[in-house]
Amino acid sequence: MCDQDHFEDDRLEFEARGLVTRKQFGMMLGAGVAMMLPKVANAAAVTEGEVSVTTPDGTADCYFVHPVSGAAPGVLIWPDIFGLRPAFRQMGKRLAESGYSVLVVNPFYRVKKAPTAENGGATPIQSVMPLAQGLNETTHMTDAKAFVAWLDGQASVAKNRKIGTQGYCMGGPMAFRTAAAMPDRVGAVATFHGGGLVTKNPNSPHLQAAKTHAQFLIAIAANDDARSPDDKDVMKKSFAEAKLSAEIEVYAGAAHGWCPPDSQVYSEPLAEKAWGRLLALYGKALA
Repeated sequence: MCDQDHFEDDRLEFEARGLVTRKQFGMMLGAGVAMMLPKVANAAAVTEGEVSVTTPDGTADCYFVHPVSGAAPGVLIWPDIFGLRPAFRQMGKRLAESGYSVLVVNPFYRVKKAPTAENGGATPIQSVMPLAQGLNETTHMTDAKAFVAWLDGQASVAKNRKIGTQGYCMGGPMAFRTAAAMPDRVGAVATFHGGGLVTKNPNSPHLQAAKTHAQFLIAIAANDDARSPDDKDVMKKSFAEAKLSAEIEVYAGAAHGWCPPDSQVYSEPLAEKAWGRLLALYGKALA
């Protein structure tokens, strides 16, 4: 679940910092426009565009961005419940500027092309919840295979290096299951304020992920940890038993949804910390 209770606190913070006025902040979030992310040092020149990916259930509209020259490790990004939008295009482009070929997908393509959330990260969660409820383990796995296969068909994706995948909110289980669907291809998995990573079911995402060969980064919001304090320990035990490298951390002060820059609970310092850990993971696992 996404925490939607902090809009006014965030608006006051941004206004106090002199970054935006009350009217501007509301308009930016209402339009789904992301706050500007910090620039990448020595950024690679990139090329970007909208692409269509064929899956067993239809055609997914996606965003693909990669360095203009050479082949780079592929990365598959699963957005949060608000879907493919300017904030995630910006995040994907920033990652490409760091040296990766990045596919950001619309997980709701079966129902609607992006944008699927009218007001981006400011959209009432009740209006997009039915979209998330239309997906399941089967769609996660079939989509993952199709998206990874598409990446491997691109000249800009290095075939001799592992692929990374990262998921936000509901995208967390999708990232875990991507590794489970393609265990020999996926080398790194990152989740940020992932929802439903640990369940009581035998097909729990964390159990499926523990059967892979990937390295993991699991960044947990403080309020998610307060609601489910045992989840981190369950995952630590599961990954340790599987002898998999897993960095599992609760981000103190972070609310669910703190990473996308159009989120009403976006925290730049904590988002940058998570971004740094992501680059460290990919630098190690996708080298």
